[in-house]
Amino acid sequence: MQEEDPTVDLHRDAQTAEQIVAGLSQVHVEVIVERLRSRFGVEVNLKPPRVPYQETIRRPAKAHGRYKKQTGGRGQFGDAHIEIEPLEPGGGFEFVNAIKGGVIPSGFIPAVQKGVLEAMNEGVVAGYPVKDVRVRLYDGSFHSVDSSEMAFKVAGSLAMKQAMADAGPVLLEPIMLFTVSVPEDAVGDVIGDLNSRRGRPLGMEPTGGGMTEVKAEVPMAQMLSYAPDLRSITGGRGEFTMEFLRYEDLPAQLASRVVEQARAEREAVKA
Repeated sequence: MQEEDPTVDLHRDAQTAEQIVAGLSQVHVEVIVERLRSRFGVEVNLKPPRVPYQETIRRPAKAHGRYKKQTGGRGQFGDAHIEIEPLEPGGGFEFVNAIKGGVIPSGFIPAVQKGVLEAMNEGVVAGYPVKDVRVRLYDGSFHSVDSSEMAFKVAGSLAMKQAMADAGPVLLEPIMLFTVSVPEDAVGDVIGDLNSRRGRPLGMEPTGGGMTEVKAEVPMAQMLSYAPDLRSITGGRGEFTMEFLRYEDLPAQLASRVVEQARAEREAVKA
């Protein structure tokens, strides 16, 4: 089908693990699904995609992770002290090796970093990936016999989870740049609807033929089922596009709802 229609996009979202099918419009996606059913006998259940929330921190914090396990034979021992601090938005991840005097052998430093990154895959607020953090490994200790890469990886993960909990963690939501073209007589209703979705209009300009283009910044979570609403407001005469712009803090009253939903989903998976 993609060979016949290059505008059909199918991909797997790495964060939400969902199969995403995308087209030029909601009607286009519905046609794609119907074609799959009629031509290939494939049944497809459509639902809005999950919002790829992320997490970050707002203040520095220190933590100590120690992993010690003693069995009948060789034990496990890893000990790491880290300090974390927020980076500017878009800063990604930085790992700073500030170990001096060989208190942690250089061969175990990458294991600590792996443990830190593993902990960042699931943040402490709602289990979403963590971004824009600098991690400084500044102290620790090792055992000449029992220390191993695995032990230091676990120690790094334990330290990172504790540090994130103490560093003012927050939820981030994706903000989209939204462009909609609508008839002039529907502009007021469209802007009012965008305001109700926590949108921030950026401006508008006439594009000819009695149409006006409106640009706005809108949270992705508010736009997952926008197409039928726009059809209703404009009598089927409007069209829109969206592209990712940046991440912003999710308001506290909404964050609690997202946390509860994430917790319920995790419990459902365990069940």
